[in-house]
Amino acid sequence: MDQRLNKLAKRMRREPTVMERKLWTILRDRRLEGLKFRRQVVVGPYVVDFLCLRHRLIIEADGPFHDAERDSVRDAWLTSQGFQTLRFQNAQIDHRDWEVVGTIVDAVKPTP
Repeated sequence: MDQRLNKLAKRMRREPTVMERKLWTILRDRRLEGLKFRRQVVVGPYVVDFLCLRHRLIIEADGPFHDAERDSVRDAWLTSQGFQTLRFQNAQIDHRDWEVVGTIVDAVKPTP
């Protein structure tokens, strides 16, 4: 594994953004439906914000500096590896966290 990415992920765990911190309070310690999430995890050539490996679900907190074109390339690669990515804007996390929680729970429900 790339040492540079590991160092970056470690630094990002030490210095989360405000919205990442808020999301982590919801996701940590299996608080959400017993789902095990890890934060700032290296997946291939990327560091993802939150990962539930059991459901191959990635949660991204998108701040004001996200590049939609780069994100689409990244999401396509992650999808090709069998991951599903949910992206939430800061305003969604800050003001409508109940919608965020509902979307995450819906993403892990088995399809009939």
